[in-house]
Amino acid sequence: MQNQLNNIIKNVRNYGGVTRKQPIQEVFERLKTTHQFGEMLANYGDDAAAIPWHDEYLLIAADGIMTGLLVNEPYAAGKASVMVTVNDIYAMGGRPLGMVNVLASGDDAQRRQIVDGIVKGCNKLQVPMLGGHLHPDAPTDQPALSVTIIGRAKNLLRSHLAAEGDRLILAVDLDGRAGCKSVTSWDANSGKTPEALRHRLEALPVIADAHLASAVKDISNAGILGTAAIMMENSARGAVIDLDAIPKPNAVSLEQWALCFQSFGFILAVPDANVASVKKIFSDRTIMAAVIGTVNATPVVEVKAKGVAAKLFDFTQDTITGIRRPK
Repeated sequence: MQNQLNNIIKNVRNYGGVTRKQPIQEVFERLKTTHQFGEMLANYGDDAAAIPWHDEYLLIAADGIMTGLLVNEPYAAGKASVMVTVNDIYAMGGRPLGMVNVLASGDDAQRRQIVDGIVKGCNKLQVPMLGGHLHPDAPTDQPALSVTIIGRAKNLLRSHLAAEGDRLILAVDLDGRAGCKSVTSWDANSGKTPEALRHRLEALPVIADAHLASAVKDISNAGILGTAAIMMENSARGAVIDLDAIPKPNAVSLEQWALCFQSFGFILAVPDANVASVKKIFSDRTIMAAVIGTVNATPVVEVKAKGVAAKLFDFTQDTITGIRRPK
C-alpha cells in the first residue's frame, strides 16, 4: 500500500495539470493592482470573478483550450471550451447567460470542426455563443481558442473559504466513459439530454441559495486530488483525504482516476451539519456524492489509504497556484 500511495503522490505532484499552474501567482499579483478601478469581490482562486450587481452578482470567467487538444481533437476541443466555462459559472453558484470566443485557425476543415464542437456544446448545455473574434490566418499547427462567459448568481459559492472541520465532498457522475485522447479525462456528458445535464448542474445554485457549503471548486485539469489541494491552498487550510472513500468507476484505476479531468465533478467543503442535505441534493440528480476527507487548520494536505498516510502538499513549503486568502 505504501508503494501505491507514494506513486499516487508522485503522479499528482508531477502532473502537468498541477505543475502548469505555477506561473499563476506572478500574473495574479501583477494584475490585482488594477482592482482599484472597479467594484468586485476579492478573488483568491475562484472559478469566476464576482461583481456585485443590484441585489445579485455578475459572474465572468474565461478559459483557453490547450493547443494539443485543438490540433489532435478539434471537435472535442470545441465542445470542451463550452463545458469548462459553463462549469465555472455553476461552481460559483450561478447560472450562465452567454459566451463569446476568440478563435484562431487558418485551416478551413480544422476551424469547421472546432466550430461544430462549440455548437454541439452550446446545444447540450443550452447556453448561447453570442459573438467573438476570428483570426483566420493562424498556422494549422498553432490554433487557439478562448471562451469568456457571463452568468448571474443570487448567492455565491467561493473556492477559498473552506473552514476547519468542514467535510470534503466529492460529487461526480460515474455514468460516463473515457474522454479525450489528448488529456486524462472522464466524459459524463455524452449520451445525456440537455435537460438532464442542466438539471444535474442546477445542484450547485441550489446548494448556494441554501447556504449549505463553505467552498466549492470544479475539478479542473489538476484532477481530483490536485483540485482539492488547490482549494486548501486558496483557503490557507489543510486536509486529510481518504483515498478509500473516493467513488470511482470499476474500469478505472485509482491512479488514473485521481488525475482525471471531469466533465461533471466538484469538490465541496461542507459543514458537518449540512453533509446529509448536500448529498441528497446530488443523489436526487443521480450524482454520486461522498465524504472523502476533512479540512483542518494546518496547511498540509495528507492522503491515506488502508491505514497508511502520507503528505501530498505542505503549503508552508509548497505552492501550486501560490494564491491563498489572508489569515
